[in-house]
Amino acid sequence: MANKVNIVLVHGAWGDGGHWHSVIPILHGAGYTVVASQHPLTSLADDAETVRRLAESLEGPTLLVGHSYGGAVITEAASKCPNVVGLVFIAAFAPDVTESLGILLGRTDPPPGGANIAPDKYGFLWINREKFGESFCQDLDKDSITVMAAAQKPISGKCFEDKPTNAGWKNLPNWYQISEQDRMIPPATQQFLAERMKATTISLDTSHASLATRPKEVAELILKAAAELGK
Repeated sequence: MANKVNIVLVHGAWGDGGHWHSVIPILHGAGYTVVASQHPLTSLADDAETVRRLAESLEGPTLLVGHSYGGAVITEAASKCPNVVGLVFIAAFAPDVTESLGILLGRTDPPPGGANIAPDKYGFLWINREKFGESFCQDLDKDSITVMAAAQKPISGKCFEDKPTNAGWKNLPNWYQISEQDRMIPPATQQFLAERMKATTISLDTSHASLATRPKEVAELILKAAAELGK
């Protein structure tokens, strides 16, 4: 265990740490210390600070893994965490300091899932529950879709406007998983981000919710990163 890195899993919008429920047992079974953040989705700064504190609480080198918006969070948090040694992006944003999520989404035509997102009167964005499955996880089983839709955690619209103060992926080893059937972040944008950061990349024929639909392959990528960093 002495050479094994810690693994911090960072959720994206419309979910929480429970979205990793099928990945965590695989990583834990491989002997790693694994924790999943529960951040508020109120601003990039707030969410990155939550992750920073979680990483700080762990002893030894740590790998940050972000899904979706969580990729922006680990991008911002990495430079604030001296013990972070690598980043894994799971169908995720990886903005530069001049880019918000909105800017990155503007690189292509709007993704189909975007049409089913609407704000409430408090400025938080929700996915229409009846459209959640077709937007976020079209290849997931019906019961899991029902649970994800019912338990979705809204994200502040501010998070789509915030830009990172430091692009942590520029100074660390990176891995990236592209979801080829993603309806939330265009696959072409994911490909651009992976290539820009020169990440070790895999592509999966799955939806945005690859951490739930393809947990084995997602866990294998994380384990690959962890093993390489632990050498």
